[in-house]
Amino acid sequence: MQASTRRLNLHIEKQLFWVLHQMLADATDPDEVGLILKDLLGETQHIALAKKLAIVAFLDKGRSYENIKETLKVSSATVATVQEQMGNPGIQAALRKVKAEVWAEKWSHKIANLFKSMVGKG
Repeated sequence: MQASTRRLNLHIEKQLFWVLHQMLADATDPDEVGLILKDLLGETQHIALAKKLAIVAFLDKGRSYENIKETLKVSSATVATVQEQMGNPGIQAALRKVKAEVWAEKWSHKIANLFKSMVGKG
């Protein structure tokens, strides 16, 4: 689907975005969200979106442009564009979600290992 140059009625546009955003918010299974995004966006845009989120996370961790370019197979211009957007509220919200997920994963492993060691001693 190509983007139209004709401007959509603002009321209709607002409704369309609300339905899209609500549908994504209601999807609680990551596999389901992936399936939805892949089919709605297409493979290329789905990968581009995932790479953009990874660039955000890598920049936040202080990785170099060169490391990001090599790891994600993106251009310096792409990294620079994302760098310019780092202060945007949506980028910051996404970054908080990524950090929360990483934190939760780290602690779930620590707790699981603690239980394993307790069971092994009992």
